[in-house]
Amino acid sequence: MRHSTGRQVLVAVYAVFAVAAGARSAVQLSTRFDEAPLAYSLSAVAAVVYLVATLALRRTSRTAHRVAGGALAFEAVGVVVVGTLSLVEPQWFPDQTVWSDFGIGYGFVPLVLPFVGLWWLRRHAEVRDSDVR
Repeated sequence: MRHSTGRQVLVAVYAVFAVAAGARSAVQLSTRFDEAPLAYSLSAVAAVVYLVATLALRRTSRTAHRVAGGALAFEAVGVVVVGTLSLVEPQWFPDQTVWSDFGIGYGFVPLVLPFVGLWWLRRHAEVRDSDVR
């Protein structure tokens, strides 16, 4: 069974964010960890969440669908919580991270992306285990 265009777009965007967030957090953690350990660690968490979402969205099984939904829900909560904290406690986030200020450094895509992904997953809830890729 062929991947749908919507799935391919989501997978591509999540893959780009996994690489971008992963590279950024690796640099931040290795060069300036002492400046903002919480913020930079959360960037690493975001990178892992994006990677899990990428891998789960590539699959069409019911299990992968659930894993993707969990990763996207975690991402949605993460970007809202981190975005709010970065405004309330800006000293915790002295440098931009992927989720700080609701993803302003990435054009607010981190704020919108999990909700688009959750909508897409809900719309394609008829996924069957026999469709495993």
